[in-house]
Amino acid sequence: MKKITVIAAGLLLANTVSAQKYMTRSGRITFFSQTPIENIEAFNNETGAVIDLATGDVVFQVPVKSFKFEKQLMQDHFNESYMESDKYPKADFKGKLAPGTVSDKPGVYKTTVSGKLTIHGVTKDVKVPGTVTIGANEASVMAQFKVATADYKIRIPSVAEGKVAKEIEITINSSLKKM
Repeated sequence: MKKITVIAAGLLLANTVSAQKYMTRSGRITFFSQTPIENIEAFNNETGAVIDLATGDVVFQVPVKSFKFEKQLMQDHFNESYMESDKYPKADFKGKLAPGTVSDKPGVYKTTVSGKLTIHGVTKDVKVPGTVTIGANEASVMAQFKVATADYKIRIPSVAEGKVAKEIEITINSSLKKM
């Protein structure tokens, strides 16, 4: 009887812990470059993400070639000249939610996530404010922040100077399903 109780308690605990994990393989990330000469916007709906509310762990993985642009030529330049997507096929973030800021109870939570952002083979510490909304069987994540191209060794060719902003605005707006 004691063995059955221990097994049942273990299964209940495992179910509770996994119920605090949310995941997607179709997260949305956009970026926006604004200059007086030209605005450039792209979106990516193939972002993978996992949030574990029990530990506060947050992981995002972005396939760089999955960004879509209004013009094919912009997309080609982005992948070949700026991001060198064959050499650096993904960008990722690994971090933690600020302790005690997000609950597994339905609601809207303002929080900050701190961690390591890797773009173009360069990893930097970042701290980003955002909002996590917990629903019955899903969570949504919204955040907006800027990254400097120079910080990630993204070289802007002289012919494109003035057409690409030195700071790119990143917007995350992703829905994740309960695991």
